[in-house]
Amino acid sequence: MSSRRTVSNVLTLAVLGSATFVVAATYAQQPSPQMSFFITSAGSGRGANLGGLQGADAHCAMLAKQAGATGNRPWRAYLSTQGPGAVNARDRIGTGPWSNAKGVMIAKSVEDLHSDKNALTKETQLTEKGTVVNGRGDTPNMHDILTGSGLDGRSVAGGDDTTCNNWTSAATGSALVGHHDRQGGGTNPSSWNSAHASKGCSQENLIGTGGNGFFYCFAGN
Repeated sequence: MSSRRTVSNVLTLAVLGSATFVVAATYAQQPSPQMSFFITSAGSGRGANLGGLQGADAHCAMLAKQAGATGNRPWRAYLSTQGPGAVNARDRIGTGPWSNAKGVMIAKSVEDLHSDKNALTKETQLTEKGTVVNGRGDTPNMHDILTGSGLDGRSVAGGDDTTCNNWTSAATGSALVGHHDRQGGGTNPSSWNSAHASKGCSQENLIGTGGNGFFYCFAGN
């Protein structure tokens, strides 16, 4: 009887220990309450066709909710548009400050974000899950992040398509992308928001350039 009781106690402790581990693991995956910035862990799956700004914003909100983000804040994609009524990415994201999923501040303000004083690196530009996105030297490289913006975070004027038809095309056109790891090729290889143009707008072209259709999300004020 004593032997049976001992075995029963061991099994009970094992079950309780497993339950504690699951709870701890679940808690560890929760983003910091301060999370107000992330790189999407998944794109639309349709290349740069994000369903326009509205679709991109909804994608940000969905990922934030799935990750357990707290607070009733509006999530906005850091994307510019072109043409009549052009929108600047920097005007969509609130005033800051912004922190990643681990609570590390990446910028204090819009001006800080678009200056050399920001804390944007491969290690700080995390997904909503708190994971690091593959960069140059990793397989596959996914450091191209969709922005459609110039270095100052504003829409780019001119006849060239830099937003894949305002984020509705997965075929013709092109999009300006940044390098989240701050390295690589292009006109501005160390720029997080305006390194070079993509090969095209399809998922295959985004992957071929060194990306995966990811974009930045910020929580507004």
